[in-house]
Amino acid sequence: MTWTHLLESIHDRLAPTMAKDFPNLPVEKEEGCYYYGTDGKEYLDFSSGIAVTNVGHRHPKVAQAIKDGADQLTHGPSGVIMYEPLLTLADRLAAIMPGNLECFFFSNSGTEAVEGALKLAKYTTERPYVISFTGGFHGRTMGSLGVSTSKSKYRKFMQPNGLTYQIPYANPKACPEGEDPGDFCVKQLEKDIQSLFEHQVTPDEVACMILEPILGEGGYIVPPQAWLQKVREICDQHGILLIFDEVQTGFGRTGEMFAASHFGVTPDIMAVAKAMASGLPLSATVASKELMQKWPVGSHATTYGGNPIACNAALAVLDVIQEENLLENTKDVGAYAHKKLTDLAAKHDVIGDVRGVGLMLAIDIVDPVTGEGDSKGLMTILESALEKGALFYFCGNKTEVIRVIPPLTISKEQIDQGLEILDSALCEYEASIRVS
Repeated sequence: MTWTHLLESIHDRLAPTMAKDFPNLPVEKEEGCYYYGTDGKEYLDFSSGIAVTNVGHRHPKVAQAIKDGADQLTHGPSGVIMYEPLLTLADRLAAIMPGNLECFFFSNSGTEAVEGALKLAKYTTERPYVISFTGGFHGRTMGSLGVSTSKSKYRKFMQPNGLTYQIPYANPKACPEGEDPGDFCVKQLEKDIQSLFEHQVTPDEVACMILEPILGEGGYIVPPQAWLQKVREICDQHGILLIFDEVQTGFGRTGEMFAASHFGVTPDIMAVAKAMASGLPLSATVASKELMQKWPVGSHATTYGGNPIACNAALAVLDVIQEENLLENTKDVGAYAHKKLTDLAAKHDVIGDVRGVGLMLAIDIVDPVTGEGDSKGLMTILESALEKGALFYFCGNKTEVIRVIPPLTISKEQIDQGLEILDSALCEYEASIRVS
């Protein structure tokens, strides 16, 4: 069948919830920071496959590792057999993880890594309840859905198990003028946790708290360091395990290998995925050896987790990050991009806040009169940018935030090219609303 016929059948063959995302761009190839469309056009990618292809699309070293791996093994399953790429990857990861996080359960996706983290916490503490933070996104399987609150539509009719409680995530933007954001957010946290423990659940019933060290799908909110340190302190005080969901922030996205390093906080358990194998399904639940030893055989298992080809790809990803100095590039180019976005905000009334760390950046699109998030305007801007050759993606509770998350291999010249396109799309949109 031709591409045209295949696209015509998309809504007959794919579930709407899989087929209807933005922008459904038909592509035939990817390379570096670019997608190549079936229309013959080149698209500069500022989405990285939603923060997955951190080392760039189809990096030659990763592609070769996949080919070489397929010459040896295509499937585990780990435990039934054992293979070198899995063990080497565990060793390599243990050397770069925060603190004493050195023991791994490999799975296939971010939501599976989160499920594993929740199960590990509940099993080892023998406590039933979980606390998560409003706005967090941790996946769509039933356990992870129960702690995901970035959008209510994700939970509609799904009936999560109810053994979770939510308290507000840090919101530095709500800080009154003249007050320190860290002090403000810490005070709010102390009030919220006190109310929760007094009225809804006792702390000795709580197995864990789970959060993203930088809020992802919920709007790219960067919390104050003091807030995260207070979360750690509360967990320690009550014997509650702290889980960091670093599915989106991991593997260099923020300029550090993991976002935990920015805050000086080490969690008890971590969930990692996305950029780990540059697009191949691979994730991990990570904890100390001491904690993992309390999780006996049969309490959790996997058929596909730790696939040998995916492990080969992940080893190549670690090589590329080191050999090409991608952490340094992320800090340097990320600071450059942040400045360029700040300049755009000064020029365009429809840009609200500019925020982020490394190459995990975002801008709010707002109604210039009310200051409220403008999801309709955002989609118009994204569609215009796509027509001009740049792919951006969105997030936020009201779909009011544009993510700027290109591959970590991106150059300043490519940042200029992409943000010039975004600037043009913003100009067109503002002209249209002035006329109307």
